[in-house]
Amino acid sequence: MDRKLSVCLLNDSFPPLIDGVSNAVVNYATVIQRKYGEATVVTPDYPDADDSAFPFAVERYPSIDTTKLVGYRAGNALDLNYLSKIYEKKFDIIHSHCPIASTYMARLIREGEYKPIVLTYHTKFDIDIKRAINNRLIQQSAVNLLISNVNACDDVCCVSKGAGENLRSLGYTGEYIVMNNGVDFEKGKRPQSEVDAIRNEYGIRNDVPVYLFVGRMMWYKGIRIILDALRILKSHGQDFQMVFVGEGGDLEDILRYTLELKLEDNCLFTGAIRDREKLKALYCGVDLFLFPSTFDTNGLVVREAAASGIASVLVEGSCAAEDVSDGINALLIEENADSLAQVLMNPDHSVDYYHRLGDQAMSDLYCSWEQAVDKAYERYLYVIERDRQKPLRLEPPRLFDGFFDAWGNLATGLKIVNQMTRTLEEGVNSTTQRISDFIEKTTGNTAQKVNDFIDSKVGLTSRKIEEFLASVDRRKH
Repeated sequence: MDRKLSVCLLNDSFPPLIDGVSNAVVNYATVIQRKYGEATVVTPDYPDADDSAFPFAVERYPSIDTTKLVGYRAGNALDLNYLSKIYEKKFDIIHSHCPIASTYMARLIREGEYKPIVLTYHTKFDIDIKRAINNRLIQQSAVNLLISNVNACDDVCCVSKGAGENLRSLGYTGEYIVMNNGVDFEKGKRPQSEVDAIRNEYGIRNDVPVYLFVGRMMWYKGIRIILDALRILKSHGQDFQMVFVGEGGDLEDILRYTLELKLEDNCLFTGAIRDREKLKALYCGVDLFLFPSTFDTNGLVVREAAASGIASVLVEGSCAAEDVSDGINALLIEENADSLAQVLMNPDHSVDYYHRLGDQAMSDLYCSWEQAVDKAYERYLYVIERDRQKPLRLEPPRLFDGFFDAWGNLATGLKIVNQMTRTLEEGVNSTTQRISDFIEKTTGNTAQKVNDFIDSKVGLTSRKIEEFLASVDRRKH
């Protein structure tokens, strides 16, 4: 029988924020809860977040609004009250999906009761750091902190070879394995009635090629390449419809640029679609998926498109293109608008041709989340056993190790205080209840004895009076 585990999953992004990594964490937790034990997601608090529909526990900790800076809220991992609460959970393993704030929290959780930390590296964080910080010296300091966090983990997984190479380029020299993500879509097309309904809802045309992009509305996702390529198509008299699904910090600039290129009649921006069944139907209602991003380390959306029978246009050499074959299950381009435009204007690339590529992509690229988490579970067992057998050894201190030790000790102390307080409260409540029961029992017994005494005396007196009256009557006669 498989061993049941208590798994702590951490990430900075989580619904209501929708992105590839938050989707990964939801699916990890769902499969673990259903098959392998108990999953708890630890994530920053979001305004109006509603976690009641999830089949697993979600523990939110205080956060700071950094959405304009990095696209999501940053958690305050130093909240001692929260740490003392989370220390009371008995985790078997801790799995962080973000190497910065969430891994800080993972390290602090580990201080409460040592359990191994697994880190999955999903994203090229150096790009996010450069975007958020202008000063090169501070950028490098941030990268150094990131690598210090990665080094502090007990096991490192990357979602692709390219993700591992990116981590190496930042200065990481340790070991890692590639652990692919999955998709939560079933393989195959949705019923035509659902596809027609979603096309009607968004006004998607039937008489032109329809292209799709799904992801955060950020320039580094290759969106400028898409828009510039579409301008070239339109200048050559080609008609088409482009559907953008998602939201993000660059959306206003993207909309403005779309207007500058006079593409507003050809482009549709739906915003985020959080209903997964609707999104699946939308994938099934387009002809080709455009994803010229070199930022993404895995490209979950490429796998979602493949699950729906839709082929993708990808940048050759990008992480998203690692497992595809040009002209067989995908189309590869150089990282520029001209190259994308040439592929889209190729007279041999008919809609039927796109669909044939999509059918092959479905066959070659599909991997479910269940398959992906099955492999992760086996890795958990390996890491737990390896950690159990690992001899105690002194390692050179890592950056901020002393801080984590000290803060962990504070949180542990607060946990002990809270436990003592609860114990005292339970003791007082128990004693109070026993006293109450004693008084009730005692007074109840006393009252009953008084009542019995009165009844007996009254009854005795009544009998004597009756006997006296009876004797008087006998004398009269």
